[in-house]
Amino acid sequence: MPISSSQLAFDSRHIWHPYTNLQNPTPVLGVESADGVYLNLSSGERVIDGMASWWSAIHGYNHPVLNEAVKLQLEKMSHVMFGGLTHQPAIELCEKLIEITAPNLQCVFLADSGSVSVEVALKMAIQYWYSKEGYSKEGGSKEGCLKKGNAKDGHSQNEYLKRDSQKSKFLTFKNGYHGDTFGAMSVCDPENGMHSMFAGVLPQHLFVSAPTCLSDADWKPEYIHEFKSILEDNHNEIAAVIIEPLVQGAGGMRFYCAEYLRQIRKLCDEFNVLLIFDEIATGLARTGSFFAYEEAKVVPDILCLGKALTGGYMSLAATLTSRKIADTISAYQGGNLMHGPTFMANPLACSVAIASLNLLLESDWKTKIADIEKQLIEELKECKAFENVVDVRVKGAIGVIELREPVDMERVQTKFIELGVWLRPFGKLLYIMPPYIIEPNELTQLTSSMVQVAKEIC
Repeated sequence: MPISSSQLAFDSRHIWHPYTNLQNPTPVLGVESADGVYLNLSSGERVIDGMASWWSAIHGYNHPVLNEAVKLQLEKMSHVMFGGLTHQPAIELCEKLIEITAPNLQCVFLADSGSVSVEVALKMAIQYWYSKEGYSKEGGSKEGCLKKGNAKDGHSQNEYLKRDSQKSKFLTFKNGYHGDTFGAMSVCDPENGMHSMFAGVLPQHLFVSAPTCLSDADWKPEYIHEFKSILEDNHNEIAAVIIEPLVQGAGGMRFYCAEYLRQIRKLCDEFNVLLIFDEIATGLARTGSFFAYEEAKVVPDILCLGKALTGGYMSLAATLTSRKIADTISAYQGGNLMHGPTFMANPLACSVAIASLNLLLESDWKTKIADIEKQLIEELKECKAFENVVDVRVKGAIGVIELREPVDMERVQTKFIELGVWLRPFGKLLYIMPPYIIEPNELTQLTSSMVQVAKEIC
């Protein structure tokens, strides 16, 4: 049965949706079903989804291969605790993740959401330094520690080891976004981000200006000066740098060049700091490379994946790290990484993730993303001439129109539905991150709707 008007009224009165309030809730639309790139609404409209359900449904909806993976697993078991038990879907998924990511990433923690994968990454980094100092003090292997006499500023090895226990802060860019849980919020933009009201109760970390250079060809050494200065002055208390490589997502859909990643990797090595890449939004081909870090030809010490991992079917994320970090954590005081979600490594989610990864890897994803990028560039470029448009930018299967003023969400949302598309703007941004299976004519309907709305706002 279709969603009734009374059910929608109940929803409006009682159910919180993301980033809304219950006194003046943003109107919501009922979805009856979905297939391909289409959402079938309870009000009768059939609209093209340009958001891929917040960037996750890369193969579209109701895909027969992914459906079958869920059905087959459901007949065996839907869930089993991961504490003291294991199962084939989790093992196969971790084997696949280790196979497709950087060679140094050999150990996997399966989380149940992107925010949790970031929480785990932060805890890994802090526990690594804590364990490294403690193990070394107790006479364990000093592999990876600074050797006596090699301290850069003349301090002894013991002084450096003492400082390692203070490595509990993180360095990141402003305008970043890493999730809504407390640890993740603490490394989001503390001033301009959506979590500023919590600034007084969150751990205090270090932030530098958001990257501005868009092309390696335009790179100048001064672009990294602030970052280097903060690391130089504070590396003894910084556990890790955490950034979204190449694309800052929900913090503003900002793009930047690969040279930042190369420079940051060098600085982290120089100043003995770990590097975390949050590829929850950028990973799995969204930017045109399978992982964004591949464009820069650098690798992180810790990698966070999520969103598209299951093709949008179920909530699942992963935090990958090196054997060196895992062994260091494991060698001290019992060596337990202190995290364990109830639904960690859910078999249904793992099974559909394996199917989704195989589906993506077996497709001509590189050509498909390149074609989407080319079409977005061509079909959005006229907006650059609009008086109310600040910028138009495209990266892989991401297209952004940045306006001068925030949009009237309710009015714009209604207009998009009238035009037969589902797009969810935020702030000053009209943006698109469609399923990879989208056809050129469907993409044109999305882009033409964006252009029309931008023109009408003007």
